[in-house]
Amino acid sequence: MTGAIREEQARPSGGGRFKRFLERLSSSEEDLHSEELRQEADEKGCTRIAACADRQVVRVTGTLRTVTLRPRAGVPTLEAELFDGSAALDVVWLGRRAIVGIEPGRSLIAWGRVSIHHGRPVMFNPKYELRPLGQE
Repeated sequence: MTGAIREEQARPSGGGRFKRFLERLSSSEEDLHSEELRQEADEKGCTRIAACADRQVVRVTGTLRTVTLRPRAGVPTLEAELFDGSAALDVVWLGRRAIVGIEPGRSLIAWGRVSIHHGRPVMFNPKYELRPLGQE
């Protein structure tokens, strides 16, 4: 019994390339995509959505999951869900029925003030930059 314990203690912990390779094989496609989005946010110097606090001015990036037209207080409102691999953020353009290029699957960078509405982060009328197609 003591020999087995010593043998386990002698093995190096952590792993390397092989361990990362096995983790990638066992990860789902969604997990891999989320990791790529988190890395992209870090590379672009953006705040991760999961780290955004209420009333904080931030710059975030991610992929639009959904885009819907939903009236708020009688005003047409275009709403999109932006996902960066860590969490989702609702991006809302008041008074807009459509915006060219704002469509599901499109990547963008948005900056503005985040507020928490019904427990979800929301950014109203953000400034934004659409990422070129083919670089998602």
